[in-house]
Amino acid sequence: MASPAFERPQALDHAVAAYRAGRYLEAEQICQQIVSTRPEWFDALYVLAVVQATLAKHAPALENYNRALVLQPHHAEALSNRGNTLKALKRLEEALDSYDRAIALQPDYVLALTNRGAVLFDLKRYGEALTSYDRALAIRPDHVEALYNRAGTLHALGRYEEALANYDKAINLRPQFAEAYANRGNSLNELNRFDEALNSFDRALMLRPNLVEALCNRGNALNRLKRFEDALTGYDRAVALHPGHAASHYNRGSTLHELGRHEKALVSYDRALALQPNYPEALSNRGASLYELRRHGEALESYDRAIALQPDYPEAHWNAASLSLLIGDFARGWTEYEWRWKYETLASAKRNFAQPLWGGEEMASKTILLHSEQGLGDTIQFCRYAPLVAARGGRVILEVDKRLHPLMLSLVGVDQVVSAGESLPDFDVHCPLLSLPRVFGTRLTTIPSAGPYLHAPPNKSAAWSARLGKRNGHRIGLTWSGNSAHHRDQIRSINLSALLVLLDTEATFISLQKDVRPTDAAVLGDHNDIVQFADALADFSDTAALISNLDLVISVDTSIAHLAGALGRPVWVLLPYLPDWRWLLDRDTSPWYPTARLFRQDDTRQWGGVLARVYDSLCEFIASSNREFNLAGDASHSSDATKRPRSPAPRPF
Repeated sequence: MASPAFERPQALDHAVAAYRAGRYLEAEQICQQIVSTRPEWFDALYVLAVVQATLAKHAPALENYNRALVLQPHHAEALSNRGNTLKALKRLEEALDSYDRAIALQPDYVLALTNRGAVLFDLKRYGEALTSYDRALAIRPDHVEALYNRAGTLHALGRYEEALANYDKAINLRPQFAEAYANRGNSLNELNRFDEALNSFDRALMLRPNLVEALCNRGNALNRLKRFEDALTGYDRAVALHPGHAASHYNRGSTLHELGRHEKALVSYDRALALQPNYPEALSNRGASLYELRRHGEALESYDRAIALQPDYPEAHWNAASLSLLIGDFARGWTEYEWRWKYETLASAKRNFAQPLWGGEEMASKTILLHSEQGLGDTIQFCRYAPLVAARGGRVILEVDKRLHPLMLSLVGVDQVVSAGESLPDFDVHCPLLSLPRVFGTRLTTIPSAGPYLHAPPNKSAAWSARLGKRNGHRIGLTWSGNSAHHRDQIRSINLSALLVLLDTEATFISLQKDVRPTDAAVLGDHNDIVQFADALADFSDTAALISNLDLVISVDTSIAHLAGALGRPVWVLLPYLPDWRWLLDRDTSPWYPTARLFRQDDTRQWGGVLARVYDSLCEFIASSNREFNLAGDASHSSDATKRPRSPAPRPF
């Protein structure tokens, strides 16, 4: 009696032919009919598993690989393909075991070694992945996939130059390899070679115009070049072509955020999250846009959702810290602020001393090193804790930027001041300055702010008094811009031309700017009624001595504002709509500096209204001071006018 048609070898040949022709459903149907009559036929089970894996039917494919391997447990190719299916099912450890079994049977199995490396990469075991690719390439140096995957692993390890070399080798072997060009662009992005990265992405898109990863990452290069509108155009194309690509919506949101279009950014983040709910980066950046919109409760909720998904996510913790401190929740804020050491932007400032971190305990005869970590203003603001540290016993060494060294000699409780970069004396414990509020459990009502805590050297103050000469009206110090490299410089600094309205008052205006930008230098050149001493300000003790001879300092959020406050001098601080966390919200006084008055932008985010209020307040300040001097019988400060025409002639002191 003849065997049924599907028991014959020719039937399996038909299935293989259908598979090779791309008729996968037909191939699957034939194989299923074969194994229904011959369930112990290894070849049929194996081909069926391969076809089902191609159709992304991974669960039944795995079942059939397992059935086939019961019949032939030493079939290396079946074990390797079973590993691919387990990888697709996210069962990575089992996939790794399957590849290992295949390689044990066939040590020169290049494809299994390459796929094993890919699983190790997904497990973030990058060193082992690299070893697996190296074994594959030792056997076949021209294996393109191994070169490509090795490049991706080197990129993940931060070895970007080596990654580039491997991408280039893969491209030389396969010139039409669009994905290699795209990922090569990513490595160039990390090396800050953005123009070259753009060329690499463009080559990828010439080969595959709809390659969404290239479109998306090309936008990242444009963002780094601050070509935000161009980046947005690219992301718009990406989401139009691939509306289900979550990363494109996320990156589009980030670009809209940079452009200040925060409401639209939220829409993009929400679309990304609808596609990929467990997307911590989108949640954290969504929180940042809500932060800019001053929807603080929602922002904090978004950060918390990101942290719940990824508890060790430094950026989300950092964002939560900044927001908590801004709204005055110091209990959470100082704790979260410790995550700064894992936040990429600040991690490099961490000091890895062998000595332990101080936690606030009594020190008896120990020596503690307090060290600055961020900007000059941060050091000035938080050095105030040195007397509290000294009260816990022990000897206090303070390490600061050399420009602050002479000024810090006036700080009570400090036994020795060291400039950053100098050799450090012996110490037993250490603490960065911005960790001290957490150590002391600082709350809004317990900020150490009684009286000035820094003082200008008396000899320098006297020298500046002599240099300024006899008074002829009020002396007002001006600072209008900070460090141009600061990530929020664009919103906190002001062009000098905007401050010229203040010159129409009866006062002598003195620039406290050490560094003047070219556009502002041109304005200063046209207004010699702003007195300049930049060349005479060698360090902050000189600036402090000059400020000690002024009646008022008007400053944007820079180290000069902190310096005037620390000296106990009257200071008016001009703040953007969303200020740095230390200035809190919706108040015109500062718990950090009792002599400070805060002038804030309204929701228009423009400086015009701020400067109009400063002008009116300055007129009142001058008039009020003049009345006080008149009542005291001192006519040297008095004037009948609080406003006068601006004059190009030099103004006497």
